Amino acid sequence: MIHYDPGTWGILFAFRIKGSVFPKSLVWAAPCSVTSVILHIIIADNPAIFHQVGAGDVGASVLTGFTFILGFLVVFRSQQAYSRWWEGGTLLQQLRGEWFNAYSCLLAFCNASPEKSEEVLVFQHRLARLCSLLYFTAIQQVSTMKEKNYELLDLDDFDKDSMEYLLDAPDGCEICLQWIQRLISEADEKKILKVAPPILSRVYNQLGNGIVNLNNARKITEFPIPFPLAQMITFMLLFH
Repeated sequence: MIHYDPGTWGILFAFRIKGSVFPKSLVWAAPCSVTSVILHIIIADNPAIFHQVGAGDVGASVLTGFTFILGFLVVFRSQQAYSRWWEGGTLLQQLRGEWFNAYSCLLAFCNASPEKSEEVLVFQHRLARLCSLLYFTAIQQVSTMKEKNYELLDLDDFDKDSMEYLLDAPDGCEICLQWIQRLISEADEKKILKVAPPILSRVYNQLGNGIVNLNNARKITEFPIPFPLAQMITFMLLFH
């Protein structure tokens, strides 16, 4: 895959040589162009040959074909862009629904015994902050904005070394997901959660479904429109 930055106006990247198909295409296009120029000169200097060949208005035919191909490519790319945008929005909504359902289930599964009230409160606060951090890191991974400062619950009670490890990790979302899974397991062992294991396993499934949807959404930002296609469309628009 060829990584490229379209830039502010989406034009300068088209003049890049690395990854371009133009050098190879010139090997075939240059001889054809030279041959066409020679034939055009010969036919233009000999009207009899022009009528015998029956070339007609070649310029109009070439322009019509060029415009048709350009229109097809522009429509195709627009359709692909809209499909990718819609798919990304759908995946993020599914991700949010899966994780919200998992969070709400965990709140419902908390032990209602008075002697566990303090531990339950600590668990709920930590879970809320971890879920906020989980969604925060997920949005950062799929965002294309330069400033990725989104709303986040305070993390003052979290261990400093853990936060530094999270910031240095290549995939903070997976680290945060592991913390949540570990928190749920510890809460289940301490009887903070009062629920049958088969029902609790659904929470793990919902957390896993969310991370799968996130990875599917990440491909939209990590796999842009192929560079040769984007370069060709840009050049054709400039020439047109």
